[in-house]
Amino acid sequence: MARRSRSERKNYLVVGCKPWNRRLFDESLRLLPGRWKYLNSPEALTPDLVRKLAPRYVFFLHWSWRVPEEIIKQFECVCFHMTDVPFGRGGSPLQNLIVRGYRETKLTALRMTEEFDAGPVYLKEPLSLEGGAEEIYLRAGRLSAKMIQRVAEEEMIPVPQKGKAVTFKRRIPAESEVGKSGSLEELYDFIRMLDAEGYPRAFLHHSGMRFEFSRPALYDGRIVADVKITRADSGTGKTK
Repeated sequence: MARRSRSERKNYLVVGCKPWNRRLFDESLRLLPGRWKYLNSPEALTPDLVRKLAPRYVFFLHWSWRVPEEIIKQFECVCFHMTDVPFGRGGSPLQNLIVRGYRETKLTALRMTEEFDAGPVYLKEPLSLEGGAEEIYLRAGRLSAKMIQRVAEEEMIPVPQKGKAVTFKRRIPAESEVGKSGSLEELYDFIRMLDAEGYPRAFLHHSGMRFEFSRPALYDGRIVADVKITRADSGTGKTK
């Protein structure tokens, strides 16, 4: 009788809040050695449930809520942050990087602590910031799955962050309004960095109407994009 590897005998928990997180779990992560479970709501993520599952790791793919301190202290919680920490701790990393002109970054796997994005680092991998926001999130998700596999298999020890911390501010929906752009390139970046499901698209108000922009393309000195037009008081949204 063949012996099972250590990873095949362990439990793992994956937590995410975006549709592409669930697809990634179903298509990739649940097929890895071990017993894998997925949660997608803050109400489900309770200390009692996590203790019952007894996971070796709790992996957070994309999460907008504070994790109970009890879970962080009792279990090895791993999150993925889209910056080369300690640079870029904080909210809305993708948007904050693009508005600063970055075209590439690092996807960092780090251990969660009570202080956001300040925990020790397992590993970092290069990540392109080209394309629309949802395309980038999908790319980051696929890379996260590979990093999760490495962390689970190697059980690597994270190392403390080094350097001066730079913290990003979480963006609010009102900041998605199109302002004065210095160039077509800057406007294109602004539209694409907000072009993801569950995020407030770039918008402007005119004559009582709200114009929301998505799927931008920049070429020949012009931007071509999809536009959704609604009454100005009907557009809402939120962002991480």
